[in-house]
Amino acid sequence: MLAAWGIVAVPLAFARPTPVWLAAGLPLVVAGEALRLWAAGHLRKTVELATAGPYRHTRNPLYLGRLAIFTGLCVMARLPSGLHWLLLAAGWAIFFGYYLPRKERVEPARLREAHGEIYERYRASVPVLFPTARPRFPTDGRPWSARRCLANREHWMLAALLAAVAWLVFRAYSTPPA
Repeated sequence: MLAAWGIVAVPLAFARPTPVWLAAGLPLVVAGEALRLWAAGHLRKTVELATAGPYRHTRNPLYLGRLAIFTGLCVMARLPSGLHWLLLAAGWAIFFGYYLPRKERVEPARLREAHGEIYERYRASVPVLFPTARPRFPTDGRPWSARRCLANREHWMLAALLAAVAWLVFRAYSTPPA
């Protein structure tokens, strides 16, 4: 995760946001982090197979949230010469061309070993990334838990996002338009 923030920190340093670009990207950042908070409150990695909350709609809500956040931050940053669009395209290419396929090759074996047949049924029923509106797998019934959210360290992601957004707002309102 530290490497991901390093990739985000460089464009933030050169960002030339405007109020319009902030308004365009902020809903994606907020939605992405809301999804991550919801997911982190249902997850006990490998110990339990999470099938409640957003895990009823997508197997990877944390990754979907991260993708929305990255997209929103790229839009908000508005780099010189439109480089934020190039950064966004490169990030998506890496995510969909390398990261997600690699994850789908590695993680199922670990989860199959930990959870057996129930994981196979879950994997066959729930989409990898883009959510389904109608869940097709029964929930485990566990409610969202702040304790789980904290154990998954999502509060650090939230703090980093708040700092990044504050920086972009500061830049948008203190720097003359380029």
